[in-house]
Amino acid sequence: MRRGIAATALVAALAVSATACGGDNGGESGGKSAGGELSGTVTWWDTSTVGSEDKVFKKIAEDFTKLHPEVKVNYVNVPFGEAQNKFKNAAQAGSGAPDVIRSEVAWTPEFADLGYLAPLDGTSALKDEKDFLPQAAASTRYDGKTYAVPQVIDSMGVFYNKKIFKEAGVEVPTTIDELKTVATAIKDKTGKTGLYLRGDDAYWFLSFLYGEGGDLVDAEKKQVTVDGEAGVKAMKVVKDLVDSKAAITDATNGWDNMQASFKDGKVAMMINGPWAVTDTYAGAEFADRSNLGIAPVPAGSAGQGAPQGGHNLAVYAGSGNLEASYAFTEYMTSAETQAKVAKELSLLPTRNSVYSQPGVASNEIVGFFRPVVDKAVERPWIPETGSLFAPLQTEYTKVLTGQTTPENGAKATAEEYRKLLKDWK
Repeated sequence: MRRGIAATALVAALAVSATACGGDNGGESGGKSAGGELSGTVTWWDTSTVGSEDKVFKKIAEDFTKLHPEVKVNYVNVPFGEAQNKFKNAAQAGSGAPDVIRSEVAWTPEFADLGYLAPLDGTSALKDEKDFLPQAAASTRYDGKTYAVPQVIDSMGVFYNKKIFKEAGVEVPTTIDELKTVATAIKDKTGKTGLYLRGDDAYWFLSFLYGEGGDLVDAEKKQVTVDGEAGVKAMKVVKDLVDSKAAITDATNGWDNMQASFKDGKVAMMINGPWAVTDTYAGAEFADRSNLGIAPVPAGSAGQGAPQGGHNLAVYAGSGNLEASYAFTEYMTSAETQAKVAKELSLLPTRNSVYSQPGVASNEIVGFFRPVVDKAVERPWIPETGSLFAPLQTEYTKVLTGQTTPENGAKATAEEYRKLLKDWK
């Protein structure tokens, strides 16, 4: 248990906004009305992409009131980059936390370890548990209990502009070497950049790390591995892509820069996931949706690797309206709701049964990512997993921008990991 470290980190965390309030801060509590109906308010913090995903999730969430008219849904979109610390800050203070949070898979064991989540075993939140994909359910369990319900699962692939590929006369790369060759040819023949390599988020580094056979840590052996031979080689691979001009990168605002460059046709490729599809289709280059191609992340020397990601719904242990929160969580993760989300946003369901439903089975994006997800690399579901990205991001950015070497970047990351993971090798 690393509660001491996590609690100390909260002192420096983001300040809690007074906007969304759950049942612990003077908000409307609930339970059941005299007629036995669920009542009160459920505040949900959604962390989905503003301008595309949030509109769909807001509408679906508010439709919960059609089933439970006496329950009010307070929908709040919290920026993904702020949500983890904001929730911890609010939960520790006992004020301002939502009833339900959309938790990135790595946050769930951390929140559970801190005692901030309500166990869901035996509650109405968990329905048809056996229908969930095993790898999606894995991140919801901690210390023998279930603390969340899988909402969406994802991985990553290479998004490419088919028109630019045709103009350059190149094929989709399947290896890192081919990626560099293709990107260079695109630059030479069209004047456009081959690849946008996001440099301000270390999650984008994982495909390269796994492709070289590496990992951040080995949880079973309690060993830090990011500074091993594979980790150093992965750092060299990404630096070479930038130094050779096969790719451009950034140190800040990577998401907006990457999406804008790709949607406007200035860049031919980017590595991304199903969460980016709806926003990408809004770009001028993809008014004709058939121009968007998606392929597996090119393989490194050890093979093709991509991280498993996704989001769970978790209920705050201090909620003043647990019963309605359980019901809301079940509704938002039901087969019917997941089918709607897959059809409208091309996000991957966490339930096996949804993949055969009309409109889901025929969805090209879902069809592509399903086998990718099946082969994706799981992160270790330990409380500290969510905290491993900050030191890695610092060094990853330094390597890409020439502020440090791949060897020193991997070493510095590992040193920070060993401070966080006491008694690990």
